[in-house]
Amino acid sequence: MKKFFLVILSLVLIISIVESFDFHEKELETEESFWGMYERWRSHHTVSRSIDEKHRRFNVFKANVHYVHSFNKKDKPYKLKLNKFADMTSHEFRSVYAGSRLKHHRMLQGSLRGNGTFMYENVQSVPPSVDWRKKGAVTPVKDQGQCGSCWAFSTVVAVEGINQIKTNNLVSLSEQELIDCDNDQNQGCNGGLMDLAFDFIKKKGGITEEKSYPYKAEDGKCDVNKENSPAVTIDGHENVPVNDEDALLKAAANQPLSVAIDAGGSDFQFYSEGVFTGDCGTELDHGVAIVGYGTTLDGTKYWTVKNSWGGEWGEQGYIRMQRGVEAKEGLCGIAMEASYPIKNSSNNPKSHVKSTPKDEL
Repeated sequence: MKKFFLVILSLVLIISIVESFDFHEKELETEESFWGMYERWRSHHTVSRSIDEKHRRFNVFKANVHYVHSFNKKDKPYKLKLNKFADMTSHEFRSVYAGSRLKHHRMLQGSLRGNGTFMYENVQSVPPSVDWRKKGAVTPVKDQGQCGSCWAFSTVVAVEGINQIKTNNLVSLSEQELIDCDNDQNQGCNGGLMDLAFDFIKKKGGITEEKSYPYKAEDGKCDVNKENSPAVTIDGHENVPVNDEDALLKAAANQPLSVAIDAGGSDFQFYSEGVFTGDCGTELDHGVAIVGYGTTLDGTKYWTVKNSWGGEWGEQGYIRMQRGVEAKEGLCGIAMEASYPIKNSSNNPKSHVKSTPKDEL
């Protein structure tokens, strides 16, 4: 029994080490201690660098440490930490992880996004809080890696969600299929739009499971056999009325949503916990998904947003973003480009009626 408890304690310690990287103010006092911290950070995140690259990255790391340290001394409702992006400049981070240029892709469509129909328009009241994770409609956090495929991850979260709501089956779906096969207008690792991806899924008769068409974090050739084995179908999609957080709330109360945000700032890069209220614009460059909403004990309203940068970033891969702000676009433009899939029945292709077991997600 004593050995059992020692094993459990060891696992708890390992998990806590994996989840956080902490440093002490004394480590900021000398160049030598800073180097020690950098080496400790590289080991913690298994980051390998050549000798020349390591010296260049050290200076970036040092500047980011000072930024995080000074920020966390402020009285803000959210905190930052030295995550796996800590030796990347802001420009590098934006280009790699927030470089999907959704606004750019929208402009290429040649017209502004129309609102069309909105099925939740007449919803009169919504619950004070909703968490689709607790309702079993959200798969574990995924990691897009160094590929501008956030649009595919955002799309998949919304489709996984509505499928579970309609069928009571949670099936992890394939972002790689969208990257490889949805390339008439979307551009794989060079970005795309979620509503175009919804159109693709409807037109193709569904989307296959992740385990059948696993993620590779790179552009590939469309595997037609896998593409022609859909697991989940949708009947179309609708756009949430633009710049309307009240409409966004009505939709989020009923299903997970695909949204676009401006995620290129340093505070987003190093976000750790709390309700994000940071400075950001409306240059939409990253696709994410709203999977709930709520209010903190001090009365701050927030959106629960699922990201695709792995579970080590933020609150186990999620960020709570302030809602109900003065700007009509919402914080970081979250109300500008929201959409959701429509699924009218619980039917899916017969060969994929059974859900993916949760231990495979």
